[in-house]
Amino acid sequence: MRILLRPLILCLVMWMAGGSGVWAQDPVFSQFYADPLGLNPALSGVSLAPHIAFNYRNQWTNWVGGTAYETYAASYDQFVEGLNSGFGLSLVSDNQGRDLVKTTRVRGVYAYRVRVEGDFFLQFGLEAGLGQMSYDWDRLIFLDQIDPLNGPVDGNGNVLPTAEQRPKLAQLTYLNVGAGLVAHLPKGYIGISMRHLNNPAVEVLGSSAESVDGLPIFFSAHAGWQISLERGNKARNAAFLSPNLLFVKQGAQGQLTGGFYAGLGSFFGGVWYRHAFNNPDALIFSAGLRKGVFKFGYSTDITVSQLASYEAGWVHELSLGIFFEQSRSWQEKRRRNRYNNCNELFR
Repeated sequence: MRILLRPLILCLVMWMAGGSGVWAQDPVFSQFYADPLGLNPALSGVSLAPHIAFNYRNQWTNWVGGTAYETYAASYDQFVEGLNSGFGLSLVSDNQGRDLVKTTRVRGVYAYRVRVEGDFFLQFGLEAGLGQMSYDWDRLIFLDQIDPLNGPVDGNGNVLPTAEQRPKLAQLTYLNVGAGLVAHLPKGYIGISMRHLNNPAVEVLGSSAESVDGLPIFFSAHAGWQISLERGNKARNAAFLSPNLLFVKQGAQGQLTGGFYAGLGSFFGGVWYRHAFNNPDALIFSAGLRKGVFKFGYSTDITVSQLASYEAGWVHELSLGIFFEQSRSWQEKRRRNRYNNCNELFR
């Protein structure tokens, strides 16, 4: 879901016209475990071998022609044993209202691993990159364009004029930095991360430099435990149950997600509940299949907030992970590096 919900594009535009600073929303995948670099830069290299991830989310399919909110993500990461480090690259594109508001971010990620004792490791992560935000000014509708009878058009269907002045800047590129920490425990993990540490200015519709707002820090805390049910072997994957918690906060808004992820042979699935600060939000159901180096996942959110009465439509989320550590050439290296053997959630 999104940390700051803008369920109606018109409400977003009216809020812009009211003179408040406008800043971007950070998307959060329901399958957060399928986007490890988006969750925490310290998770770079958590799967040891090269790992490629693709994620897609389509939220509220009954609005704006079925594409009210769409988010795409792609990433690559790998652990380099000789440097005791993980390296990664991530690309995220967030499209609101069919290009009405569009944000693209690309960032490089680095993580360094430290053995504390036995199977207890700490991994420190840093990320830096560029973000670009743009608005389609010609599609915005302001309060002075709305007629009580005909809406934003006259009797002939022509869009009414506005007194709002077109801004000099409708697109902005900015630097973005973040950091994270993950503790790998013998049977689980605990992590925290912070994005937008440099508080980049992202308002592109402000009328003066004084009105520019910085992007609030995106904070997340996450933890999980793995309960082994059956050991795996060369012929089948292990069976396990993994309870997890994810807390995220940006500005005054935030949410808490809790639930269970389970793996049984080639199949996996999960049940989650997400609660926003001020209201219940959604039940999340996920399922998927692992075949060789490929891992396919699907999830849907069932809205339980008051938004459900507006029939916003389905929320679909797809994920594809390519885990080269599942190939035969990487099996021996995986057995030697035990630090992430209990992080099947991310693999």
